[in-house]
Amino acid sequence: MTFTDILKSLDLDEAHFQGGTLDVASPIDGKIFANVKLDDAASLDQKISDATAAFQSWRTLPAPRRGELVRLLGEELRANKEALGALVTMDCGKIYQEGLGEVQEMIDICDYAVGLSRQLFGLMIASERPGHRMSETWHPAGPVGIISAFNFPVAVWSWNTALALVCGDPVIWKPSEKTPVTALACQALLERAIARFGDDAPKGLSSVVIGGADLGEQLVSDKRLPVISATGSTAMGRKVGPRVAERFGKSILELGGNNAMIVAPSADLDMAVRAIVFSAVGTAGQRCTSLRRVIVHESLVGDLLPKLQAAYKTIPVGDPLSEANLVGPLIDKMSFDAMQKSLAQAKDEGGEITGGMRLDVDGANDAFYVRPAIAIMPGQSDVVKTETFAPIAYIMTYTDLDDAIATQNDVPQGLSSCIFTRDLLEAETFLSAAGSDCGIANVNIGPSGAEIGGAFGGEKETGGGRESGSDAWRGYMRRQTNTVNYSKELPLAQGIKFEV
Repeated sequence: MTFTDILKSLDLDEAHFQGGTLDVASPIDGKIFANVKLDDAASLDQKISDATAAFQSWRTLPAPRRGELVRLLGEELRANKEALGALVTMDCGKIYQEGLGEVQEMIDICDYAVGLSRQLFGLMIASERPGHRMSETWHPAGPVGIISAFNFPVAVWSWNTALALVCGDPVIWKPSEKTPVTALACQALLERAIARFGDDAPKGLSSVVIGGADLGEQLVSDKRLPVISATGSTAMGRKVGPRVAERFGKSILELGGNNAMIVAPSADLDMAVRAIVFSAVGTAGQRCTSLRRVIVHESLVGDLLPKLQAAYKTIPVGDPLSEANLVGPLIDKMSFDAMQKSLAQAKDEGGEITGGMRLDVDGANDAFYVRPAIAIMPGQSDVVKTETFAPIAYIMTYTDLDDAIATQNDVPQGLSSCIFTRDLLEAETFLSAAGSDCGIANVNIGPSGAEIGGAFGGEKETGGGRESGSDAWRGYMRRQTNTVNYSKELPLAQGIKFEV
């Protein structure tokens, strides 16, 4: 399926993706397939102004009516799932099945947000003063700036946009400059939904800004955007968080992950191996929830390693648009070089390495396909504690569950984690306050592949943000405490006497 074929299926004009100065190369073959127009400081400023103006009317529209727009967006996504999934694959290199899954995530969050639009409720609070009623209400926060990464080029936008729109907030989206094509396509689909929605949707309700770090900095620094949701590296988050905090804005940060699996003595090894393979090599190891560290009980390593190594040898790597392949390319040469550097360091730190080499794929001399790597490590060395966005699984052993949990937690990141065990005590210990310190903790499933119903995010250097389900919607609203006095008296709180 060519780029032209995909755009034809989406009913999009190819001219919209040509004639710009930003060359976009597909990681599938390394060849340029689009040239998109870049924004500058002036155009971004105008888009922020438009979003600010749009907020004045959008915030007063009843939330269920706002939910109707998101419902229409979900319809557009359903009608275009296959073509948009293929475009995701072409833009970022993940296999087609994962591209379809990412679009399904978008559909799911639209469904969730539509229901949420009728449930933006606060609390009734008992007042200590007679004849008083106290309550908590939630109001739209204002325009939301969204910064997304290349590895999930559309899902993260949808998590934020679906919730922000029903909460009463316009959105401005800066996608990764590595994957701008899918962003422009999603904006076009949303504009179709807006056209069907009618005049209640103001100009500037949603926009895309294409550019580099300078525009990201401008977006993050603008006081007209009370909420910034940023997904990317911890290094990026270290810049975004303080900049937003400096102007007393609110940031939702989804940053690095260095996710672990503990394989306990009672684990179902076949299940564990299947979970390791998908979690470690899916999306070519370029998920924030990808499995990086496998902490295996010493009694099992002799059984698990041969199974795992045999599975790795048979993983089909190649063109991600072909259903025959399970692993596509790394995003670019920079990612490949980072993988090779980490493997060299792992070897220097006592690791025994298999895999990791670059693979030749017909017609893709400028692309970076690799054989997923296994690194058997003597312990949790420096390289193991560092997130490398590539398919490297570090294998370590343990003797005691407390030590395994301590090893898992002894990294700067705190996104996702899991344990494979059939021992109830081990499972509950892992999920307890003394267990995993991550934002996501699973039992008998891998760390990769979250559902939209739960809040997604992590602790420590993962940033502490939460997106998608549960009560993540509150991040896009402002809280207000209300007290109503319906009595004929004016008692003061805490029993204070102040007579005039």
